[in-house]
Amino acid sequence: MDARRLERLLAALRGGTVSVGEAMDRLRDLPYDDLGFAKVDAHRALRRGFPEVVYCPGKTAAQIVEIVRSMRRAHDLVLATRASRALSARVRKAFPRDSVVYHEAARILAIGRTPRIRSGRVVVVTAGTSDIPVAEEAAITAGLFGARVARLFDVGVAGVHRVLDHRSLLRSAQAIVVVAGMEGALPSVVAGLVEVPVIAVPTSVGYGASFDGLAALLGMMNSCAPGVAVVNIDNGFGAGYLAAVINRRSSERGQRKKSDW
Repeated sequence: MDARRLERLLAALRGGTVSVGEAMDRLRDLPYDDLGFAKVDAHRALRRGFPEVVYCPGKTAAQIVEIVRSMRRAHDLVLATRASRALSARVRKAFPRDSVVYHEAARILAIGRTPRIRSGRVVVVTAGTSDIPVAEEAAITAGLFGARVARLFDVGVAGVHRVLDHRSLLRSAQAIVVVAGMEGALPSVVAGLVEVPVIAVPTSVGYGASFDGLAALLGMMNSCAPGVAVVNIDNGFGAGYLAAVINRRSSERGQRKKSDW
């Protein structure tokens, strides 16, 4: 159950439109719902700010539908990552009353109501066009978790003037996700231009000696520019999630400062 749902439930309880018994029924599955094959963490949004996300590979379509059904009882929005179009059709059929959106480039399935967009901005940057699928996973994740997202694609170091032309956009962000394969040099360049956190995502794009992203991963981990954090190879979701957390905390601090005025 996320914070807004809990607040609505408590307000309804105080207002007398929900009985104590009804409130207990809605809270009964906290902290998790045991489905046998999965223990759905309905409490995570209260602890972490964002709900659990369904990772689809390795699960059957029937299992995913049951997990989503459990999560929809607790959350306004459910995300499923690395989802196929066939799975999206199965989920859409299982939840005819819900909004079900399949983001094909990102392979993300969104079930339910999209949250309001927060202030602040996340910028998602790619070195090349081949890095866009991983970048879209990051961008869609951050957007569905409430961040305003700007995209800046194909600005790698082979033509570094391309990224330098967008310094004002980069400096407007609360967090930047930089996605690159090959030697993975772009995050170091971007981090040398800005004062905000840079989240580096190595991709498995490249020729033989790139070792399916290992060269980019090691290059990013050995960045000489401070302020660079590195996620796993092709982990656009992890980067988008972290960027959304940073953006949320930055926005909350900004709101507190305004209230102090």
